[in-house]
Amino acid sequence: MAASRRTTGLRARCAVAGALAGFAAAANAVPGAGSYDAQLCVATSAAAPSCGPAEVELQAGGAGRVRVSDFVYRLKLHSSQVEVALMHGAMLVDEFVAAYEWAGNSLQFVDADKNARYELKLGERRLAR
Repeated sequence: MAASRRTTGLRARCAVAGALAGFAAAANAVPGAGSYDAQLCVATSAAAPSCGPAEVELQAGGAGRVRVSDFVYRLKLHSSQVEVALMHGAMLVDEFVAAYEWAGNSLQFVDADKNARYELKLGERRLAR
């Protein structure tokens, strides 16, 4: 009887752990392709982040575009790194490669050379027009 309770208790703990792992994986899942209204926050050194509205286009395969006024961040997400190219029209302003992570609907990465932290907070996906 005691062995049966231990087995049942172990199964219950495993089920809870599995459910939590699945929930964590879902919470960190990459958002689907589409158009999003977003907020881009950038912070340098110990300064508080500066945030503003952005328009985001995510494509299947890891490509993305983040428009802030007349600047566009072109993103290419790989398994653990993101390639970032900041464009102003046809002119390349800056480019770098950084490690990234998704935290819910927020993409976070750091340009170590410039000590700049980026967080792109996606809103709800926009409906097709």
